[in-house]
Amino acid sequence: MLMIRFDLRVPEFASTTHAAQYATCLEMCEWAERCGFAAAVLSEHHGTDDGYLPAPLPFASAILARTNHIPVNVAAVILPLHDPVRVAEECAVIDNLAPGRLSLVVAIGYRAAEFEMAGVEKRGRGKLLEEYVGVLRDAWTGEPFEWRGRQVVVTPKPATPGGPVLMVGGSTPRAARRAARLRCGFFPGSADPEILAAYEDEAATVGFTEGFCNLPSGPGFVMVAEDPDATWAKIGPHALFDAQTYSSWQEGTHQNVTDVHGAGSWEDVRASGVYQVLTPDECVAMVQQQGELGSLLLHPLMGGIPPDIAWESLELFESDVLPRIAS
Repeated sequence: MLMIRFDLRVPEFASTTHAAQYATCLEMCEWAERCGFAAAVLSEHHGTDDGYLPAPLPFASAILARTNHIPVNVAAVILPLHDPVRVAEECAVIDNLAPGRLSLVVAIGYRAAEFEMAGVEKRGRGKLLEEYVGVLRDAWTGEPFEWRGRQVVVTPKPATPGGPVLMVGGSTPRAARRAARLRCGFFPGSADPEILAAYEDEAATVGFTEGFCNLPSGPGFVMVAEDPDATWAKIGPHALFDAQTYSSWQEGTHQNVTDVHGAGSWEDVRASGVYQVLTPDECVAMVQQQGELGSLLLHPLMGGIPPDIAWESLELFESDVLPRIAS
């Protein structure tokens, strides 16, 4: 499964701008659709110096309007930070714009600064997520319902019966159990096998037989290059920035597939194997080794990588990798 991801961060040292990255992202989603990618993935964070994408739903609608059939997955909407009725309305509009092409991963969030900024108590975020998932489901029926003592109705209702596909994200067994209780698929941020075991156990307990939990496979970042050493010299600072900021955000038991603890240089990041720049032959071999259940996630603008470097990699992927892995 091929996917392409964007968070559209632009650190101070980057030679690009948010406007340039946004325009390039739309073009790259058109490219991904043409190349048969399974989905474009958007992420959400708030109040960061690098301008991490804070409003993925409007951006998802832009992608869907520019393309014809590629799905967009928002992974994740930090649901406790939002008014769930408003989220339901925006998703209903998007689903009418592009029926069945939007899916959501909702998560409780983990950065204290984001909860402070939103005026939401971080300690109660798990209960809020469970409550808000219920609100989304009630809202997407298009029928009036009562929430917190008031009548609510969301119109138009989604074109897709029941609304967009709704999954729960997280990185702990507790999050996996919550997903099963909510009768949602689980989108884990960690490859810990205990997460899968917890999800399956809770799903069996509540009698949820339609669930799924796909643990991440492969590296968190892949770029294709004829000369990986030369490319690393160009993108190394962006990878170090990405790895160090994600590592600094981890609190408590939260984990992320891009965690590289203690990296002091981009050489450390490269050595971790979490971020990989591969030759076309190496990329083909990695995909073939994963088999049918594997996935390959491209993140071409990671950490503010300039569009020209990103396009060079994507064009090489299209010419020298895609023909050899297409089924």
